[in-house]
Amino acid sequence: MAFESLSDKLQNVFKNLRSKGRLTEADVKTALKEVKLALLEADVSFKVVKQFVKSVQERAIGQDVMNGLNPGQMVIKIVNEELVSLMGSETTEIALRPGNEVTVLMMVGLQGAGKTTTTAKIAGKLKAKGRKPLLAACDVYRPAAIKQLQINGEKQGVEVFSMGDKMSPVDIAKGAVEHAKSKGFNVVILDTAGRLHIDENMMEELQNIKTAVDVTQTILVVDAMTGQDAVNVSDTFNQKIGIDGVILTKLDGDTRGGAALSIKATCGKPILYVGMGEKLSDLEQFYPDRMASRILGMGDVMSLIEKAQANIDEEKARDMEQKLKKAQFGFDDYLESMNQVKKMGGISSILSMMPGMSAKMPDIESAVDEKKMGRIEAIILSMTPKERSNPDILNPSRKKRIAKGAGVDISEVNRLVKQFEQTRKMMKQIPGMMGGKSGKRGKFKLPF
Repeated sequence: MAFESLSDKLQNVFKNLRSKGRLTEADVKTALKEVKLALLEADVSFKVVKQFVKSVQERAIGQDVMNGLNPGQMVIKIVNEELVSLMGSETTEIALRPGNEVTVLMMVGLQGAGKTTTTAKIAGKLKAKGRKPLLAACDVYRPAAIKQLQINGEKQGVEVFSMGDKMSPVDIAKGAVEHAKSKGFNVVILDTAGRLHIDENMMEELQNIKTAVDVTQTILVVDAMTGQDAVNVSDTFNQKIGIDGVILTKLDGDTRGGAALSIKATCGKPILYVGMGEKLSDLEQFYPDRMASRILGMGDVMSLIEKAQANIDEEKARDMEQKLKKAQFGFDDYLESMNQVKKMGGISSILSMMPGMSAKMPDIESAVDEKKMGRIEAIILSMTPKERSNPDILNPSRKKRIAKGAGVDISEVNRLVKQFEQTRKMMKQIPGMMGGKSGKRGKFKLPF
């Protein structure tokens, strides 16, 4: 996960600061030296790191901080505020024209950054907000690019405008805008061609599209895993054709995250969204304050709440709550809760957003192996509907059949049934651990 290493290093630095009753100037400088090294290791631009550390130091070595009741906490607060400032302070939305005026978004980027998939993701986001988007297939060079956009558009329920791969991208862009005006679409998203590297032909083609069509915003898609290259690409695109915002993809991968901390400071353009997975729903609005909280191990409760609201069926949740209160849930409910966790990005993703959990993540991840969840699912699906709704009838011969059907050892079936029975007993012993009526805040707490 992005920023994991940086987050661990910064938390160690802050742990040392908190342990000191009073801070000297030397303490602050030593801590900031470690912060500087951690940021550089995360592939944050040297120039950005230098300015960042200077800003923090100027604010931290002041009388108000050094003589305060909790100077360590004050330094952490300053680091947090400077991180937010570095990434843009405010959340930036994609600019859309009012009413039925046609907004034209031109998606640009290098090949391999995930531009076509991201284009479809953006269409889905705008559709969910009540807009009527039209995707335009302007990549006539990459084999299967048009087909890929059409498949993704179909999944999102968004129409794709295509004139094949024999027409020029400029003509396709013009045709898409005309089609949108005549058919009542109010957003046109142009999926332009990428190259393996920046070249003059690519830039010329993009400039020609901007000349032919009234582009509202040009959005650059960059791969976060390329580190400083992502920053250089952003800077070059901005200088050559002008961009209005950036979308960072693959921020869920094994990336050090330096691009997210450098782009705004380097090219002056905001990060609009971040890609957190390959599914079409895995695109998150970029909130500088929330990202800073994640980096500093403070969690991201707001994003967790929004994920839950977007992915959890309220009626099913209420039904589950009643079953939990009465300890009447069966294996079908167990399976449903697993599916809801998956929709929210998995246990690791959920826990990473909870305050104070990052330090416990290694222990939790080893205890909750997500690969095991696949085997648990296979075991439950090998049960009959009657067995799933009434686990008490699971005798040795039934368990043997289930194990064979799931392709696992019978000991795994026994372990799951035992854990399930323990969970039900625990629920009986803790009445009211979930919130009461719908809309009231739940009292449920994770037992960590």
